[in-house]
Amino acid sequence: MLTAAFTRTQSSRSVAWRAGQRSIATRGATKPSKAKPKPKPQSQQQSQSQPQSQSQSQPQSQSQSQPRPQVGHKRDELQQIPETEKPFTGYFDAVRDIIRMPVTTADPNIPSKRVTAEYCSAHFKQTPRNVSMLTRDFISDSLYNPAYGYFSKQALIFSPKRAYDFGSFRDSADFLGTVGRQYEEMECELDDVRNIPRQLWHTPTELLKPWYGRSVARHIVRQHKADCAARHSDDPLVIYEMGGGNGTLMADILGYVRDEEPAIYARVKYNLIEISAKLARKQLGRQFEGVRIVNKSILEWNERVDEPCFFVAMEVIDNFAHDVVRYDYETGEPVQAFVRVYDDGELEELYEPVADPLIKDYLSARAALPGAAYRSPALPPALYRRLRQQLPLAPNLTRREFIPTQAFQLCRVLRDWFPRHRLVLSDFYQLPDTVPDAVDAPVVQTRFDGNMVPCETYLVQPGWFDIFFPTNFELLKRVYDATCRRDAAGADDRRQSRVCTQREFAQDNAELERTRTRSGENPMLEFYENNKFLLS
Repeated sequence: MLTAAFTRTQSSRSVAWRAGQRSIATRGATKPSKAKPKPKPQSQQQSQSQPQSQSQSQPQSQSQSQPRPQVGHKRDELQQIPETEKPFTGYFDAVRDIIRMPVTTADPNIPSKRVTAEYCSAHFKQTPRNVSMLTRDFISDSLYNPAYGYFSKQALIFSPKRAYDFGSFRDSADFLGTVGRQYEEMECELDDVRNIPRQLWHTPTELLKPWYGRSVARHIVRQHKADCAARHSDDPLVIYEMGGGNGTLMADILGYVRDEEPAIYARVKYNLIEISAKLARKQLGRQFEGVRIVNKSILEWNERVDEPCFFVAMEVIDNFAHDVVRYDYETGEPVQAFVRVYDDGELEELYEPVADPLIKDYLSARAALPGAAYRSPALPPALYRRLRQQLPLAPNLTRREFIPTQAFQLCRVLRDWFPRHRLVLSDFYQLPDTVPDAVDAPVVQTRFDGNMVPCETYLVQPGWFDIFFPTNFELLKRVYDATCRRDAAGADDRRQSRVCTQREFAQDNAELERTRTRSGENPMLEFYENNKFLLS
C-alpha cells in the first residue's frame, strides 16, 4: 500500500466548507461568470449542518464543539502546561506529529471487505461500514444506491409548470428573476412537507423548454434525412435516450417530430434508458406512442441494436463516476485510489498499484491515442520530478487526477451494442468550485438554508451530496473516435465526431426567434456557456 509522504489522505471529518461564498447551484448556474447573489453571513451558515443526525461528513459536531487536534496527541499534554513553560516544538517535530495524526478512532488493523457499487446496491440498505472500494464505486454508490443514494432520495429536477414566453421578458435579468422566484417557491414547498430539505437543480432542457429539445430534434431529423438519402433507404427514426430525467426532452423531441415531420413520426421508435426507478415511473406518464422505457443502467446494457439509431445523452455523463490516480514522482507510474470506510463511519483515501482492469484499459487506450501524445497535467516533466526529489520533505506522489473510467465504459457499450449509432451528447466542460488541487476534479455540494454549499473533498456522507464532473470534451472525442469509429479491420472510419459549443449548436439548430427577449438578449445563446456538444 502506498501513501504520499507529507501529503495527508483526505477523510470525511476534514470536509472544508466554503459557506457563503456561493449561493447558486453550480450544476444549474446559467451564467457562471456573472456575479452571484449576496451570500448569507458565514456565522449563520456554519452554525449547523443539513443532515444533522446522519452525516458525519459535516463539521458541526467536530469543529464547533471539540476542535480536532492539529499536532497529534501532544496537544492535550501541552494544554496542561502554562504558556510560559511550554517547550518549543520544532518544525520537524510538528511535521512528524501531523503525519502521525489519526484519521479515525477505529482500529485500522481490522480487515475490511472489498466491495463494488453493484454489491452495495444489492446487499446494503444503509451506508456500509468496514468496507473498501475503488473511488468510482464509492461515488457511484453515493449517487445511485437505490436505498440511500443521492438520486434516490435527495435530488429533484426543477421543471416549470408551463413553458416561458421569452418575448414577455424585458431582458435576461428579468427572466432570471422570474426563474429565481419560482425556484425559491418550489424549495419552500418541499421543505414545508419534508423534515429533510431536498435538493433542486435545473438543466437547459427544463429551463428552455420546449425550444431546447426542439433544437436537438431538428439536428436529429436533419441528420436522419441525410443518412437515409446517402443509404438510399427509408429506415424508421430510432432514438435511444440515456437518463431522461422528467421525460421533458423526450416529450419535446417527439412533439417536434409529430408537428413538423408527421411521416417520420408515424414510424418513430423512442427508447428511454433510465437507471432511476422513480424517474422511470414518471416518464411512463408521458403520453406518446412508440415509446419504450428501460429501467436499467446503460453500463449494464446487453441488447445488440443493429439498426441505425441516434444515441442521446444530455447532461448525464457529469454524474458518471471517475477513478482517482496519482503518479510516482520517481518512476512516473500511476497508482489507484480506493476508499476505506471504517467501522465508525470515517472515510480515508488510500493507494495501491494499479490492478483494476478498467483503469488499466483506460490508461492504455489514452496512451495509444493517435496523433499528439496525451500527457496528464498531474504528471510534471521528468527533469522537474528529479529536481524535486532532491528537496527535503518532497512528496512521493503527484496530485490527484480524476479519470473518466465510466465514460470510457460508455464508449465501449456504444461500440459493442450500438454499432450503427450517431451520438448526440452534451454536458459541462468547466465548473466553478471544484475540489481543489486535482485534475478534472468534481464539484461536491449540498443544499443548506436555501444555498448550495461546495465542499473540498469527495469523501462525504453518501446520499447527501451531489458529485458531478466537468468533461474534457477534446480528450473524450479522441477516446470516443479511437473506440467507436474504427471499421472491422481497425482502420479509421470517415465518420469522425466533432465538438461544438452550446452557442454554435443553437445557432445551427435552434428557433432563436422564439427565445429572444424584448431587449434582444437570447437565453438560448447566452446561458449555459459552460456546455459543449459531442456529435458523431
